[in-house]
Amino acid sequence: MNEVNPAAVAGTVAWGGFALAFIFGAVCNKTNFCTMGAVSDVVNMGDWGRMRMWLLSIAVAILGANALALTGVIDLSKSIYTGASFTWLSYIVGGFLFGVGMTLASGCGSKTLVRLGAGNLKSLVVFVFLGIAAYVTMKGLLGALRVAALDPVSVALSTGQDLPSLLAKAFGADKKTMLLLCAMAVAGLLLVFVFIDREFRANFDSILGGVVVGLVVVGGWYVSGRLGYLAEDPNTLQEAFLATNSGRMESLSMVAPQAYTLELLMFWTDKSKIVTFGVASAIGIVAGSAAYALASGNFHWESFRDAKDTANHMIGGVLMGFGGVTAMGCTVGQGISGFSTLALGSMLTFLSIVAGAALTMKWQYARMLREA
Repeated sequence: MNEVNPAAVAGTVAWGGFALAFIFGAVCNKTNFCTMGAVSDVVNMGDWGRMRMWLLSIAVAILGANALALTGVIDLSKSIYTGASFTWLSYIVGGFLFGVGMTLASGCGSKTLVRLGAGNLKSLVVFVFLGIAAYVTMKGLLGALRVAALDPVSVALSTGQDLPSLLAKAFGADKKTMLLLCAMAVAGLLLVFVFIDREFRANFDSILGGVVVGLVVVGGWYVSGRLGYLAEDPNTLQEAFLATNSGRMESLSMVAPQAYTLELLMFWTDKSKIVTFGVASAIGIVAGSAAYALASGNFHWESFRDAKDTANHMIGGVLMGFGGVTAMGCTVGQGISGFSTLALGSMLTFLSIVAGAALTMKWQYARMLREA
């Protein structure tokens, strides 16, 4: 039997993350997939088109991820989203602040990377401030505040916080059966809402964006949870998910990876710092977006209007960095990847992000009327 080479496996995971993210970046650029834009369209125009695209990506991710789980390809309970500690206050506060931040910064973490690839210099500033704030929230001063004030406010569950585990325990049912029923029910309801709209059904780009983004998230679970999984790492003799910053299986997320990307650039000669799945995916989104922008002739440099615009984007980046780490994810990390595990925390974070963004948009509109 051939001995596993952890370095080779780690390289496969990193390159797999890059390839998936490259597709994500190109398709998001082409279809204008934007979660902040989805909320804005609903709040300001009553247009649900881009929100349906986001919900479609969630439905596809739920079906794909749970199909992999049901067939034994991956174990979603080994992700960061399904733990027994339900830190409800962190989900609400972090999600809400992330929603505020993405509105001030004109886009969430994924949109920041997509716009950066297309030549948006404002997104470069957001990327830096988001990454620094995320790192400080993980390991610095804000991290101490988070751990002391927010994370302890939680509910200790007797099982994982995902719906299948909770319902299986409540009804004494088989978890696999509940997983199948929950995945079909939640994804089914989302798909009915998405495709009941005739205008959405006729919009190829919207369907393309939703389906591809959802499939990329499923691909992320497969790459990190299957290709990167070692039942026994020859170096540690323990179970391992290689080339992930969390040490657990991951799919696409856009906050912590930006922090780790900055860290890698700053400590490039430190051999302990490697290109992980998250770092490779952040780079891949920028590269994919740039490739599409250049090929379509849409690449152009864009900068700030004035000092006020600059300040809004800087503050937005900081709020997204803090909020995304506190809530353990963003509109993609919790809103799609986490949601695909059917975790209650991911659903609560999703709602909190939407609420934070919607209220900020209402406040911005009211302020604009007063100034006028």
